[in-house]
Amino acid sequence: MSASRAGTLLVWLGVLSVAGCGGTVRAGAPVPPREAAADTTAEAAPPALIPPPEAPPPVDTLPWAERTLAGMTLREKVGQMMMPWVIGDYAPDGSSSRERIVGLVREQEIGGVIMSVGSPTEIAAKLNDLQRLSKLPLLVGADLETGPGFRMSGTVHMPGTILLGGATEFPSLMALGATWDPDLAYRMGSITAVEARAVGIKVPFAPVLDVNNNPSNPIINVRSFGESPEEVGEMGAAFVRGVQDHGAVATGKHFPGHGDTETDSHLALPVIHASRARLDSVELRPFRDAVAAGIGGIMTAHISVPALNGGTRDPATLSHAVLTDLLRDRMDFQGLIFTDAMDMAAIAGRLGSGESAVRAVEAGADVILMPASVERAEQGIVDAVNSGRVPEARIDASVLRLLQAKQTLGLDRQRTVSLDDIPKVVGIPEHTRVADEIARRSITVVKNDHDLIPLRGTRSARVLSITYRRPSDVLAGRWFNQRLRQTYPSLITANVDRDTPASVYDGLLRQARRSALVVVGLYVTAVSYSGTVAIPKEAADFIKKLAARDGLNVVVSFGNPYLISEFPNVQSYVLAWSGSQASQAAAAGALLGDFDVVGRTPTRIPGFAEIGDGILIPRKGSGSGRE
Repeated sequence: MSASRAGTLLVWLGVLSVAGCGGTVRAGAPVPPREAAADTTAEAAPPALIPPPEAPPPVDTLPWAERTLAGMTLREKVGQMMMPWVIGDYAPDGSSSRERIVGLVREQEIGGVIMSVGSPTEIAAKLNDLQRLSKLPLLVGADLETGPGFRMSGTVHMPGTILLGGATEFPSLMALGATWDPDLAYRMGSITAVEARAVGIKVPFAPVLDVNNNPSNPIINVRSFGESPEEVGEMGAAFVRGVQDHGAVATGKHFPGHGDTETDSHLALPVIHASRARLDSVELRPFRDAVAAGIGGIMTAHISVPALNGGTRDPATLSHAVLTDLLRDRMDFQGLIFTDAMDMAAIAGRLGSGESAVRAVEAGADVILMPASVERAEQGIVDAVNSGRVPEARIDASVLRLLQAKQTLGLDRQRTVSLDDIPKVVGIPEHTRVADEIARRSITVVKNDHDLIPLRGTRSARVLSITYRRPSDVLAGRWFNQRLRQTYPSLITANVDRDTPASVYDGLLRQARRSALVVVGLYVTAVSYSGTVAIPKEAADFIKKLAARDGLNVVVSFGNPYLISEFPNVQSYVLAWSGSQASQAAAAGALLGDFDVVGRTPTRIPGFAEIGDGILIPRKGSGSGRE
């Protein structure tokens, strides 16, 4: 539909509340009779010099989106702007899980949901059920930052840790950045779209377009492509094209840029004290590139950027200057604006569900994502319209945008998906091979004293592999150690975590003295909330002591690349960027010389590496490496 036609529709909707020149009347109220003409025999008036306004087209000839909007009540419109959270669990009739979301669909008439974790078929079955229950088709989003497997990697049956299968999981975006290859970004985006659509998800909340220019950032870190605005923009735009060329709506986040923070917005409101010039050249660059690439969605950041806000500390999510003046008007973004989760402390801790939703709408948001209370958020917006605080035309603009997106995605014609088709598309080997390629090409070696890597692979060598992980991360080290054990049949493994006492590390140090090689895998994705690297002192001290002994040692980071600052004297330091299956297997293969190591770091590691650094190591040849 043309912009002029959309404007005509909105004018027509406004005209419905006006009768004659006597002022507004309520819908359904009697219209006062017209006064009789004073002289019916008077000379006819001359032809008007200004043509009468164009009559609105008949409602039944409008496209589905406009036709649907014309027949909606205010509360139904506001419901379309709500996108609460739903988990992809098995939820039988009568369960509290199902009753909650069914109530939101039927009673609050929400416009969509954000899907959390679950298996591909369970998620698809649940979404099919909700689509059949909903009066209008639901727009379904999901955080798919590292591909469909980010939320649909399946489940692990405990206590046997049996994997039950799932969607394709890619390494982190910073791993993709370490390949410096936009074609791989495009392929990752395309697979993300294809697998997401197969289960009924039309809006992957990806890619992350934040520039990770602060090593102390506790929330972005390896979720970003890197530190260079140019590379983040190029890789992000390629990812966007991959998603949208394959029928889904890419959503860049977190506008206007969450990379230079030292506070987690889940816990408090971060403030970025950068100048407007710096923001234009760094934080905003990837978003401009994404808009130029035709991105369909942008997610806001719960951060304060005074340079964009007239000096105030309002969160960007609630700022008209950021969402409308900057994003809509100056950057000419015409797609959907999603808030970040409205139940996060940066918002929920400051305002109630109703007022925060109203403020987001006033700022320019189209979708209220994960409000703490859908009911209060809806009522707050309805009350704001009825009181005159928010014009109904403002609501109509967002809802029309949402309905047009649903129409473009074909949801007005087909809401549900075929469960039989899912195994033909989701998690297939063709897709996982792309994840493996990204993982192998991302492996980056920052330090390699005495050319330790590639390892010689002496089968009789005594090798100790220690895995630092969260207690809940039962898959950390699984595939890494499997590959090591193929070469070292007598491999000894041990797991440690944040609660491991110093006495256990003392015992591991004694084992290390009896080992020819010690490999430490660190499954840490960010920094701690206090701004320090996210491993406890006991673990850092152990690695320092390990580095001081005569034996061989390798540290592999499966996440946060900055950890080496805690133990600078290790012999070899390898960046795998994520703990995915593909990254674990690739890290072990790199140590053992299975392929050329070609990754280059997309971020500075202060004191150890600049952007673009990485030791290039050919695959293992005769006599190379040690142990």
